[in-house]
Amino acid sequence: MSIKTRNIVRLALSYGLILFAGATVLYPVLWIIGASLNPGDSLTSSSIIPEKVTLIHYKDLFDVGETPYLLWYLNTLKICFLTMVLAVLLIGITAYSFSRYRFIGRKYGLVLFLVLQMIPNFAALIAIYVLANMTGLINTHLVLILIYVGGLIPMNTWLAKGYFDTIPKELDESASMDGAGHLRIFWQIIMPLAKPILAVVALFSFITPFTDFILATILLRSEEKYTLAVGLYQMISAQFGNSFTQFAAGAVLIAIPISILFLSLQRYFTSGLTAGGTKG
Repeated sequence: MSIKTRNIVRLALSYGLILFAGATVLYPVLWIIGASLNPGDSLTSSSIIPEKVTLIHYKDLFDVGETPYLLWYLNTLKICFLTMVLAVLLIGITAYSFSRYRFIGRKYGLVLFLVLQMIPNFAALIAIYVLANMTGLINTHLVLILIYVGGLIPMNTWLAKGYFDTIPKELDESASMDGAGHLRIFWQIIMPLAKPILAVVALFSFITPFTDFILATILLRSEEKYTLAVGLYQMISAQFGNSFTQFAAGAVLIAIPISILFLSLQRYFTSGLTAGGTKG
């Protein structure tokens, strides 16, 4: 086989693999969008390309008398935003500490984080429930925020620490010689240079409450406290709950804030802000 033929075959296989992966990802998305535009409640009569397009399911979602979907949406956005802010601050400070300072227990702390990220939150579900019950945080959004932030710290601290290690320590030393304190160095020098990894942490932190179902189901008791995952499940799990197309419409709307955040932070994902940070 000639080199030209080998390159053509390799290129064809590469494009074939890309098309297969793209179809695997896009097909469920297109199906859920198509189902949300189909009339009726059943998915069996729905099709990926609706014969009669209707927006009635989206309208019913925002009808307060029909379903508290808007309240669930606001609850989820509140939890997502507070989780994102707290996670970025705590992970940034923790990763900076492990990257720049040498202290007793540093090595074992990193190993502990490595072990903790192997254990999912639901593995400690009983312990989490007992602790939330003892502290009176059952059926509150605060307990979810604290659990999400705590679960995000181990893995994302490792990611952020690796990025902080690439930022030249000469910047810290120069600022220290000019009289800057530790907090000022972290906030005014390191944080702006670490925007790419912090953007990744922010996106992961924001998505987590949207995708969690198990913890929210166990810890939230009243309908007015539900997040979107729990609320949408209740729409189809009740005795007479068969609003599958309305469920699809609610699932489609979940992607809006995540997409907006991703597009807003996209420029940080590919930019190397440390390039040119030092001379020579």
